Amino acid sequence: MFDYDAQIRAALQVPLSSIADVVTLMRTIDTLTTDGDGLKWFNGLYLTVTDAVGTRAAGGGFADAGFMAALDVEFARLYFSALADFLDGSALPGCWQVLFAARADRRLARIQCALAGMNAHINHDLAFAIVSTCQARDIAPDDGSVQHGDFTALNATLDSLIETAKTGLDVRLLGDALPPLGVVENTIAGWSMSAARQNAWSNAEILWSIRGLPLLSDRFAHGLDGVASVIGKALLVPVP
Repeated sequence: MFDYDAQIRAALQVPLSSIADVVTLMRTIDTLTTDGDGLKWFNGLYLTVTDAVGTRAAGGGFADAGFMAALDVEFARLYFSALADFLDGSALPGCWQVLFAARADRRLARIQCALAGMNAHINHDLAFAIVSTCQARDIAPDDGSVQHGDFTALNATLDSLIETAKTGLDVRLLGDALPPLGVVENTIAGWSMSAARQNAWSNAEILWSIRGLPLLSDRFAHGLDGVASVIGKALLVPVP
């Protein structure tokens, strides 16, 4: 789709073991992508969010910093994996396909692409990342746990970043001004980072409780992708 996609695919081969590794890869993608690529604006917003998590972890802002760092890396891997699958022509979750297929649609606003990516990543991926991280650390994703407290404590910071992005990215992909108040503002106004993250934790608790039931787990996962795909399509309705 873009002549630098092979370079992105090559960059995605680098192994990740820390938040610093995640940030480095996101910065590489940011450098490679052009303004007319919707991927740039999701990746850029996600980079800002990851920087905030890394800063808090380094500053002793978490009771279980190890868990939050591990979750951050596991979470990012799901985005990078979906992007690699798309670039390879492999199967990937529908919610990610919705965004990546619209990367070059210049009728879209930057904020639409950014939030469609956040939707796919949080409403679909985050629950799986929480479960995988908990399994690796032999703990359960209990509401009210130390880990849940750390997870929730980020909400105010992340909501602030999203609100800033809603203003700063409210232009078309190439930077042209949008029409007066209309479909974009109405669509993005109700998107809440904290609500999506809390819902993801609840979904992780459900996935944890049914992890020994493969058929039910698959159906639940399919449902998460279906809901996130519908939301993604709504967020990516082209601007008139």
